[in-house]
Amino acid sequence: MGNEFRFKNFSIRQDHCAMKVGTDGVLLGAWAQGGNKILDIGTGTGLIALMMAQRYPKAVIDAIEIDSDACSQAKENVVMSPYQDRVQVISSSLQFFKSEGTYDAIVCNPPFFLNSLKNPDNKRTIARHAETLSYADLFHHVKRLLNESGVFSAIIPQESLESFLAESYISGLFIHRKCWISTVDGKSEKRLLLSFGKHRNAAIEETHVRLLDKDGNKSEWYKKLTDDFYLDSIAR
Repeated sequence: MGNEFRFKNFSIRQDHCAMKVGTDGVLLGAWAQGGNKILDIGTGTGLIALMMAQRYPKAVIDAIEIDSDACSQAKENVVMSPYQDRVQVISSSLQFFKSEGTYDAIVCNPPFFLNSLKNPDNKRTIARHAETLSYADLFHHVKRLLNESGVFSAIIPQESLESFLAESYISGLFIHRKCWISTVDGKSEKRLLLSFGKHRNAAIEETHVRLLDKDGNKSEWYKKLTDDFYLDSIAR
């Protein structure tokens, strides 16, 4: 996607970030529930924080990032955006992050490779592997930072679902929404959008969606979800 990705209301420079703009981040930023005070964990380029700022005009967003280069780039992207007065990028790991009060919503596109071979690029390893932020740590600190009625949203690969849900229940967070995502009909569902809260819901809202139709165009679900962000020229 090159060193800059343009959306309708803002642009993302990404030449100093290990993890570039991708479909996972866009899906989470467009799907996650927000509120007046939002935390983005591992913001990377700042994409999800900026998407939440666009969707929730009254929200104040803290975006934390452990990698110094990514943190600097996220700050640059925020300054270039219309939302710089409401988004604060903070250089910190989640484990050492302290905030004034709790959050209405927390979002995270978490590291997801648990036992796979490591990438020789250390920055990409940090971004993709659950070494500096285990699922146990993630849920422990989300529980600490989320208010009583708050919602935590994440996107994960299907193969991580069992371990992700196990850690959520251990921490005392309960699944509220589960959205299974496939690329096209007939393909396996490889990603899930999930949301959690501190209290059990009587029923879990569960949906199954696809990104593309049989002709390779964006599905109606994907189009409706992302049309406020993607430029018209971007087909996927």
